[in-house]
Amino acid sequence: MPVRLNTSDASFITQFKNFLNSREVASDLVGPVVTDIIRQVRERGDEALFELTTKFDKFDASAEAIKITPHEIADALSLCEPELIKSLRIAAHRIEDYSKRQMPADLDYTDDTGVRLGHRWSPLQSVGLYVPGGLASYPSSVLMNAIPAKVAGVERLVMVVPSPGGVLNPALLGAAHVAGIEEIYKIGGAQAIAALAYGTATIEPVDKIAGPGNAYVAEAKRQVFGKVGIDMIAGPSEILVIADNKTDPSWLAADLLSQAEHDTLASSVLITNDAAYADKVVAEVEKILSTLDRKDIAQLAWDRYGAVIIVADMEQACAVSNTVAPEHLELAVENPDALLPLIAHAGAIFLGRYTPEAIGDYIGGPSHVLPTSRTARFSSGLSVFDFLKRSSIIGCTAQSLAKLSDYAEVLAVTEGLGAHALSVTIRKPKP
Repeated sequence: MPVRLNTSDASFITQFKNFLNSREVASDLVGPVVTDIIRQVRERGDEALFELTTKFDKFDASAEAIKITPHEIADALSLCEPELIKSLRIAAHRIEDYSKRQMPADLDYTDDTGVRLGHRWSPLQSVGLYVPGGLASYPSSVLMNAIPAKVAGVERLVMVVPSPGGVLNPALLGAAHVAGIEEIYKIGGAQAIAALAYGTATIEPVDKIAGPGNAYVAEAKRQVFGKVGIDMIAGPSEILVIADNKTDPSWLAADLLSQAEHDTLASSVLITNDAAYADKVVAEVEKILSTLDRKDIAQLAWDRYGAVIIVADMEQACAVSNTVAPEHLELAVENPDALLPLIAHAGAIFLGRYTPEAIGDYIGGPSHVLPTSRTARFSSGLSVFDFLKRSSIIGCTAQSLAKLSDYAEVLAVTEGLGAHALSVTIRKPKP
């Protein structure tokens, strides 16, 4: 059963902190393994990449075996149900439309001293997209990663996906086709991240790596950061639902389990000011659990990392939520807009009882790649901004330089940087 907390209890703060810390996983075993894998790929390139892929994915890896061909994509498309391709295309259209609306404008103006200032946005040239494969095959993740990058103007998209036994879910290749990805490799794990970061004879390196993966993938992204950019370090899924007592309890039970079925480390939290209503939701969770294909995973997650928190009112509910800083936040209340200004930290916010989190996972428009493990306190979900760079622009005339040169010289001399000062004063008109 999930932990039950009440903000009116004297021990609430201690119990709440214990709950927040309950999913922390030690990485002291993962780190050294990943470091060695990255070293091998960096030093031996393809040789190490093929050895590690053969070892972990159990097929005879080679340059020819890991590269997906147009023929394989065509075959995969023929195996996908028409309704799946239609759904992927609709989702892709919505993600593209939302992403286009996010694209920022350049800035160019001249200030009152006559200095031209501004900035311009430019896309990254190459991005590697890590897509989970095997048991966790998510074609929606292909779209959510690739389409914002395409809209941003990224020229080269490289998709890597683990393929146990050398076999891929056709839906993943169907999604790649819809997203317009042509360079795809059947590699996964830390070795795939290393190949994207450092390059091999078969795979050219990229400028940034995006996409979720397991603990080894997350640690590998952490270790290659600096050599390449990364989107974020993804942790287990999480959902927090703030609810009044006016939504059908079974609806919210399904929402809570929609994340619990992802992973045994997933977290599902219900916050409400009605204890009796909370009991009804919990009862519905137990009913639905037995019907799920992934009931064993969902049950473990719900029992270990589920929580029901009783609060005095909705304002307090928002305060508690802000401390959690959840990946997904549902405001399943009569008037969600009244609570929205009180929410400071959340990866994605779902407004009202008719907006289940799953809409955001698949068809809403914003990317479902979101900050987890309380990182919504300082980071945002994946978007076109992750695939753009901003360059500032400064342009002086002789006249505007003259207005600023004395101040720049004072600051340079104060910092003991004579060449800095000279580079300004040498441009002053000679008397």
